Amino acid sequence: MLQRIREGSQGWVAKMIVGAIIVTFALFGAESLVGVFTSGSDDIATVNGEPIKRQAVELQVQRGIRSGQVPPEQERELRAQVIDQMITTELLDQYAEEGGMHLSDAQIDQLIVSRPEFQDSEGNFSQELFSNRLASAGYTPLSFRRELRRDMKRQQLQQGVALSTFVLPGEAERLQALQNQTRDFRYASLTADDLEAPVEVTESDMQAYYEAHQDQYQRPEQVKVAYVVLNQQDVAQDVDVDEQQLRDAYAAEREDAPREVAHVMVDYGDERSRDEAMARIEEAQGQLAEGADFADVAAEYSDDATTANKGGNLGVINRGFFGDAFDDAAFSLDEGQVSSVVDSGDGLHLIKVTDIDMPSFDEQRDELAEQVRLDNSRDAFNERAQQLEDRSYAADDLQSVADELGLDVQTSDWVSADSAEGVLAEPGMMDAAFSEDVLENGYNSDVIELDDQRRAVLRVVDHREATTLSLDEVSERVREATREVKTREALEARAERLVASLRNGDAVSLDWQQVDDATRRGDAAPEPVLRQAFRLPHPNDGQTYGHAMTDAGVAIIELTQVRDGDAEEAGNSARMAERLRAQAAIQGLTESLREDAEIERD
Repeated sequence: MLQRIREGSQGWVAKMIVGAIIVTFALFGAESLVGVFTSGSDDIATVNGEPIKRQAVELQVQRGIRSGQVPPEQERELRAQVIDQMITTELLDQYAEEGGMHLSDAQIDQLIVSRPEFQDSEGNFSQELFSNRLASAGYTPLSFRRELRRDMKRQQLQQGVALSTFVLPGEAERLQALQNQTRDFRYASLTADDLEAPVEVTESDMQAYYEAHQDQYQRPEQVKVAYVVLNQQDVAQDVDVDEQQLRDAYAAEREDAPREVAHVMVDYGDERSRDEAMARIEEAQGQLAEGADFADVAAEYSDDATTANKGGNLGVINRGFFGDAFDDAAFSLDEGQVSSVVDSGDGLHLIKVTDIDMPSFDEQRDELAEQVRLDNSRDAFNERAQQLEDRSYAADDLQSVADELGLDVQTSDWVSADSAEGVLAEPGMMDAAFSEDVLENGYNSDVIELDDQRRAVLRVVDHREATTLSLDEVSERVREATREVKTREALEARAERLVASLRNGDAVSLDWQQVDDATRRGDAAPEPVLRQAFRLPHPNDGQTYGHAMTDAGVAIIELTQVRDGDAEEAGNSARMAERLRAQAAIQGLTESLREDAEIERD
């Protein structure tokens, strides 16, 4: 617990190390958010009859966006990836279940308590950290246990498949030689500007492209919705806050604010009894009472060798760092005050707060006022939320509800279940919009709880079925796509003619770029060029030619020399070969499961 204080004392520190905690199922509370995964929302896909819920997909999408790992503008691509991944994991889960793979509750408990993110500064499992971090990630204890169990079963399955593969020594040596191979080549890039004439796109070209790619021009089922949002922040603006409430709120925050502390510590146990330690620290306490400087007393009396000659300074601490007894004393003191004697279990302390890391009351006033208004507005907000529920249930429209509650009605453009943004992308909103009562019966939705401070109700104002957009509606998109295809085809044809000329020994004028000693993992050339250069066959007394499509157009490649790498150190390559074979085996299993499965997408 106080390892930082007693870095050189093995005996004292050892007593603070608590053994591993085995957490039983009773550790976890009721799953208050189980509806996230078991609600009656529409299925976005089924895998062998097992549903994948739209709401579960949206939850994963929102997690990805809110974590900052995926830009909001890539939401649609992320959603498609999430659906595909959920189908794959469902197939693996079903396969693992059929194979009888099992983890007991005790094994799951041990996995949880051993995860560093759920451990406090002493390395012990913390229920508070566990609950907070699950809540911030959108999990409840039961849903996390369920997902962890499924993840571990998948790992068992994948490890079993991976361990069934093997690599022969000769394969590893050959792979090492290929991996370390270097090549000399040069390449020349061609773009649309290098064509003799720009490509022309005819109506028949567009028609042919459109007919071959109609799946790219599907418009999903869409709605236009009107909605209102009740925000506690708005309710709070009408709540009065008096000076005493601000002072009380400031005092409460100050009690838990990080603070800089110093201490005098007198050890007891092996070399000194507790009574002897108490006599010594009371002597130090008497020195302080007579006006002695705290730093001088620490230097004379403290057994903490790391801080005694530094005024006893422990630096800035937060609650939970040193344990309850120490915290209760340190966080009950104001700046400049010294505690009475504190017993930490095998040491006695006098604690002084030298600084409290918190802005002044005046600097915090606006923030405090906002928080106090929110706290004071909770009852009013809940009352307004109940009114919203009552009024929206009884009303035949949404505008009258908004007028009565002083809310603004907002309207959307056409939006599908997979393309919602902003508030409409919040979990539950589009499920409500496409529910039978709202979409088909024309009712207002139930009140949707967006978070602790926001409630929403929506109503569908227009609806159109899924359809394939006509060529006229997407003509510009089709024209541009057709132009790109024809340009790439023209560039590839030109590249093939130039390569044929080079093979015949004809003189060809190109802007070559030389690359020597290129490796497979290098960046001396664009990735498609490098990849194709290593695919070309060895040159026999001359050069080997090829071409590669690039982002900008096409590149012509002339390979001149190949040098095999050293095959003596094959250990890394053997491991890489094993990983490649394991990945191929797992991919083969997944593809086989997909082929045999009955998968239906919404």
